[in-house]
Amino acid sequence: MMTDHLCLKTVLLGLVLSLVAGCSRSQEYPNRPITLVVPWAAGGGTDRCSRQMAAHLEQELGEHVNAVNATGGKGVTGHNRGLGARPDGYTLLMATLELSMMHWSGLTDLTYEDCVPLMSINEDYAALFVRHDAPWKTLGELEQAIRDNPGSLKASGTSSGGAWHLALAGWLMAGGFDVDDVVWISSTGSNPSLQELISGGVDMVCCSLPEAAALLEGGKVRTIGVMSPQPVAGYEEVPTFVSQGRDWSLGGWRALVLPPGTPQPVVDKLKTAVRRIVTGETAIVSGGSAAEGTPSIQTFPEFMDAAGFDRTWREGDELQTFFAETDEKFGVLLTSDAMKSVNTERFNSMTWPAVLMGLIGLTLVALVATHFAKGKTPVTDVPETVAKADSTETAQEPISRQLTGRGVLNFALIVGGIVAYCLTVEKVGFPIAAGGLLLVLLLSLRTRVSVGVLVTVATVPLMWQLFAGLLRVPLPRGDWGF
Repeated sequence: MMTDHLCLKTVLLGLVLSLVAGCSRSQEYPNRPITLVVPWAAGGGTDRCSRQMAAHLEQELGEHVNAVNATGGKGVTGHNRGLGARPDGYTLLMATLELSMMHWSGLTDLTYEDCVPLMSINEDYAALFVRHDAPWKTLGELEQAIRDNPGSLKASGTSSGGAWHLALAGWLMAGGFDVDDVVWISSTGSNPSLQELISGGVDMVCCSLPEAAALLEGGKVRTIGVMSPQPVAGYEEVPTFVSQGRDWSLGGWRALVLPPGTPQPVVDKLKTAVRRIVTGETAIVSGGSAAEGTPSIQTFPEFMDAAGFDRTWREGDELQTFFAETDEKFGVLLTSDAMKSVNTERFNSMTWPAVLMGLIGLTLVALVATHFAKGKTPVTDVPETVAKADSTETAQEPISRQLTGRGVLNFALIVGGIVAYCLTVEKVGFPIAAGGLLLVLLLSLRTRVSVGVLVTVATVPLMWQLFAGLLRVPLPRGDWGF
C-alpha cells in the first residue's frame, strides 16, 4: 500500500513539473521547432528548394526548421501529412503540382482548396534526359526509335501518374503514340530516377533541368529537349519541344502551404517571412570560399539562380487563380479516355493499411474462436489411464481457457491503445498519449501497476528529451502545450 501511494505521489510530481516546464516557454509564435514536409525524395528539386527555404526560415523566425521527406503514394503521403497536421503553424508543406492532379486520379480527396497558401516559389518545365552515350541526339530520332519498337524503351522521373509522368504521356499523345509505347518505371523522385538512368536501368528520365544540372555539367547525361513554350533562362542552348516540331509543353510548381484552420496571425507572420526570403531581403551563410575558406552569404534568389531553378513567385489572389486554372487544366487531361491508363494501378495508397487491418482482424477472430472452442471439446470414450488423470485434466482445462481469454484481452488492449494514441495524440499531446499507450502495453504483459506507473513516468520524459530535445523532432504538444 505504501508503495502504491509513493507511486501516485511520483506521478503527480512528474505531472506538475511537466506543466511548469511547459508553461515556462514563451507562448509567442514560434517557440519550438517547425517541420517542413517534403513530399518527394532527398536530392531532388523539391528537396533542394525546401531545404534552402528551411534554412532561410530559421534565419527569419529564430527557430529550427526541419525539412522532412515523406515519400510514397504518388505524393499522397507527404501532402496528407502536411495538410492533415495540427493547424498551429508548426507544420508547413512544400506542395507540388501533384496537388492539382491526385484527386482527379482518385488517389485522395485533397485539393488546393484544402490548404492555406502562403506563396508559390518556383515554376519549372519538364525536360527529357538520356545517357551521354545514347544513340538519339534529337527528339525526332527518339520518336522514330519509339515508333520502330513500341514498348521497348523505359522511362522514369517520379511516381506513376505524377507530374513528370504526365508530361511524358502528354508528349507521346501529342506525337500520335499510345501512352504505353514507353514503359514508365515508378520512383520516389528525380534523383533516384537519374541514378537509375546512369546505371542503365532506364533509357530516359523526365524531370526539370535544374534537377539534372549536376549530371549535365558532369557530362553523364544530355537533354533531348525541354517542354516549355520558349527557351528556359540559363538553359538557352537546350532546344524546346516546340522548336523540334512537337507542340507540347508542361511545367511544375512548388508552393509553401499550411493546414486549413491555421490562425491568421500565424499565417500573416509566415507570409511576411517568406516574402522577405523570396525577394532577397534575408541571407544565410552558405559555405566557404575554396581558396580562403571564408564563409559566403547567399540570398534565396541567388541560390535559385545558381542552381538553375526558375524563381517565379505568386501570392494572394494571383496564387489562388493560378491554382484554380492549373487544377482545371489537369482535370480535363486526367479524365480524358486517353489518359486513364496513366492512372491505372493494381494497388493504391490505402491497399497495405487495409491488408494490415484485415490481418489484425483475422488474428482477433482466431483468438476468440480458439477461446470458445476450448470450452466445447466433445467427450468420447476415455481410456482407463486417462480417466485416472481426470482430476488433473479438469483442473488444467479452465487454466488453458483462461490463458486464451487473456490473450484475446491483451490483443484487444494493444490494438485499442494504438488506435487511441493515433486519435488523441494531437489533442492531448505526446507525453499523455505515449504514456497511456506504454502503460497499457505494460499492463497487458501483467506488470504490477506500481511498476508499470514507475516505468511510464521514467520513460516518457526520456523519450521526449531524446526526440524533441536531442534529435529536434517536433512532437505533438496538445492543447495544454506540453
